[in-house]
Amino acid sequence: MSEELTPTLPVIEEEDHQVVKQDYLPLYKILMWDDSVTTMEFVIRMLMKVFGKSYDESERLMYEVHYSGVAHVDTQPLERAEFKVEQVHMAAAMEDFPFKCTIEPF
Repeated sequence: MSEELTPTLPVIEEEDHQVVKQDYLPLYKILMWDDSVTTMEFVIRMLMKVFGKSYDESERLMYEVHYSGVAHVDTQPLERAEFKVEQVHMAAAMEDFPFKCTIEPF
């Protein structure tokens, strides 16, 4: 006995076309400020270790801090920016440098 197969219609699934709004964390600029005590070597070291910059980029930013008095060195969400600034301030305190970084809205 042969079984007859009846063709089935394909099932059409309707997609739910909802617009998903994705909120991004607000960004903050991290600024490094010049002073007359902190060494250029320390600034370059912080830019490389804390901010992951290359030596050439670190040197360029260090000279910008030195000659302009301030340089925008990175942009991060608030908590990450605060953490990086705290790392720099702790390292500066350990070496008795008055070096300062600040954060401001982007």
